Amino acid sequence: MLHTLKEPTREVVPPAFREQYVKAFNWMILARTVEEKLANLWRAGKVAGGVYTGKGQEAVSVAIGLALKPGDLFGPAIRDQAGRLAFGEPLIDAVRTYLGSRLGPMRGRDGNIHRGRLREGTFAMISHLGSLVSVVAGALLARRMRGEQNVVGATSMGDGATSTGAFHEGLNLAAVEKLPLVVVVTNNQYAYSTPNSRQFACHDLVDRAIGYGVEGYSMDGTDLKECLEVVHHAVGRAREGQGPQMIVASCLRLAGHAEHDDASYVDPRLFTSPLGRDCIDVARNYVLEQGWADAETVRQWRENAKAQVEEVALKVQRESGPDPADEDWCAYATRRFATFEASPS
Repeated sequence: MLHTLKEPTREVVPPAFREQYVKAFNWMILARTVEEKLANLWRAGKVAGGVYTGKGQEAVSVAIGLALKPGDLFGPAIRDQAGRLAFGEPLIDAVRTYLGSRLGPMRGRDGNIHRGRLREGTFAMISHLGSLVSVVAGALLARRMRGEQNVVGATSMGDGATSTGAFHEGLNLAAVEKLPLVVVVTNNQYAYSTPNSRQFACHDLVDRAIGYGVEGYSMDGTDLKECLEVVHHAVGRAREGQGPQMIVASCLRLAGHAEHDDASYVDPRLFTSPLGRDCIDVARNYVLEQGWADAETVRQWRENAKAQVEEVALKVQRESGPDPADEDWCAYATRRFATFEASPS
């Protein structure tokens, strides 16, 4: 007897969501591609320091970047390349910072992940994870004092950062002041090598939102559709004046803490569990099932991302780093004091 395969069930979704989903998927592809390139450059000895990738966490990250608007604030974490790109970071900023180019946003003077553009609303990542909760909350409070409205701030972190004092103090401040802050916690099951079982005793990290009077949400961090919907809803609630929102996304970091780490401490069963799904594969399958693109189109998207990354990497590798002999090493904030310039009247 001949059996024929049924056509996959297609959901009815608004055209605007379809456009957003495809855009998000392409940002995810670009983020994965540039991070793979940076990892290769690190292995070749061309990157000083480490390379920290967001492999497996791109869906959560890109949802944050797309939910925010120009004028909003974003405090990205170490694995937020997808969200950075979606929020407007030029691809070349990431490559220049990792390769130490003096033309990058940090002018080759800082660690390769501490990059930001304050005028565009992107804060530099702080290695003391959890600290950006208070930083973004403070920035939102300052904007309120200046009379600025309709501004939302978002920051992201891993599960380990929720055990820091800065996280709790910042979230409490935001709740008391009812600030339009969205805190996204990506629970990738490990704080570096420390599993959840050794980090917290509560049933779910989202329970911590209740203790501070904050609205909390749990979502599948491997499912781009769910990430887009939940983050968009939370950002909307914050913008409407409903106070801080906290999202906990469950997934698995599909690589080591950085390229120097083989992640041998990760329980191998997690990789074959629903948590171990690759969000890019999930998104690709959904795009194909919905008929929004065919396999050849997706392949072309990947090739386009690779071409962009290769072009930028080639350009940046020709750029020089800072030269101690002729660089002005004065920090921007202290320039006036160092040169004894008069205060502006």
